[in-house]
Amino acid sequence: MTRVVAREIAVHLIYELDFCKEGAEALLDQALTQERFAQLAQEEELYRDFPDGKQMEYIQDLVTGVARHRQELDGYIGKYAIGWSVRRIPKVAAAILRTAMYEVLYRPDVPNNAAISAAVELAKGYEDEKVVSFLNGVLGSFVRSEAAQ
Repeated sequence: MTRVVAREIAVHLIYELDFCKEGAEALLDQALTQERFAQLAQEEELYRDFPDGKQMEYIQDLVTGVARHRQELDGYIGKYAIGWSVRRIPKVAAAILRTAMYEVLYRPDVPNNAAISAAVELAKGYEDEKVVSFLNGVLGSFVRSEAAQ
């Protein structure tokens, strides 16, 4: 499994957090099992391979980190998504934004340009061109302002 695939799985789980009352830890316990991956692999190629230890840690860090810093990340989204509230942004795009911002702020092993690039490429598979462009602009402004500090 590549980091790109692990990131996309994490984004799926971060998206699910909007609908999960149990929280990140319980969601991870339910989702990151061999059985669940085998079940999902029947519908989606993304889940064909079960994550190894390193990829598992990466997924868990993204999901728990985004959950832990959600208020802060949503504050940044509100600040840089000029004229948009977080509630108006499509839920998948918001999950992608939160993930990329978390990587920029808390994952020094992920270069800022890689976090933005990965977010834009991922968004292309889920959102229309206008949303992808919007996401790219928000992340670019965020990195220029916040990562420079």
